Amino acid sequence: MRFAIIYSKANEAGPLIVEELKKLAFLPQVPIIEIPKKQVIFLQDINDKIYPELRDIEFLIFASTHRSVQGNPSLSLHAPGNWRSADLGGESGKICMTSCFVLKHLFQELNKNAQLVPEVKEKYEVTLEVTHHGPKTNIPCAFIELGSSEEYWKDSSAAKVLAKTIISLQEFDPKSKKDVWRPCIAVGGPHYAPVFNKVQLNSIYAVGHIVPQYALPLTENMLIESEEKTKEQVHSVIIDWKGCGKSAGRQNTVNVIEKQGLKWLKTKQIEK
Repeated sequence: MRFAIIYSKANEAGPLIVEELKKLAFLPQVPIIEIPKKQVIFLQDINDKIYPELRDIEFLIFASTHRSVQGNPSLSLHAPGNWRSADLGGESGKICMTSCFVLKHLFQELNKNAQLVPEVKEKYEVTLEVTHHGPKTNIPCAFIELGSSEEYWKDSSAAKVLAKTIISLQEFDPKSKKDVWRPCIAVGGPHYAPVFNKVQLNSIYAVGHIVPQYALPLTENMLIESEEKTKEQVHSVIIDWKGCGKSAGRQNTVNVIEKQGLKWLKTKQIEK
């Protein structure tokens, strides 16, 4: 597929991931855009008028650091956007376009590649994150991140795993998965999505945007935004039932989904 990579020079892990890409003889026709000073989450209106090399691009990969209070080693993947306020770039109540099929492919490749490197396999957690933070763009996109503290941002072995995962997009055709995977939206659970990790890795469901428990209650606008900002047509929503709060919160989630005419199922109903 036709994709591009954006990273910030002010970001610790982004340049290292790109350096590993170049060592792997990355194809020159794939645009790599360096942002000199600004963090990519604060970029606005990323388009082919500002960056002509993005013309005809199907998907954007943001190569970045991941930060957390715990600072645990992680390789993570997520779609960007803000369910509520825009505290870290983007626009309040707006999310970016993404692809369930691309996210599933990347997550499976990331897990596979991490397993092949003993020091990465033993040390790093491979995980999805929920939809969060900026930037603002209409081009389908995702963040692939190395975390979660300075010690790990400098780890070339982990950066190489991310680079190999990105490279796999060169041979990936999302259309080939149309009759194989079922695109869906996910609701509930914590910021790191252990239940949806299993769904993404081992089932026929392809998870795109994830609405976490801390962003609930689910609203009709949030669900409509999720549908409109998914490249594939979504017919179902997967619910982390225990991760939707008490009975009233769960019932509200179901009511909103059914009002929108979508099917829903609990994660425990999925073979994984």
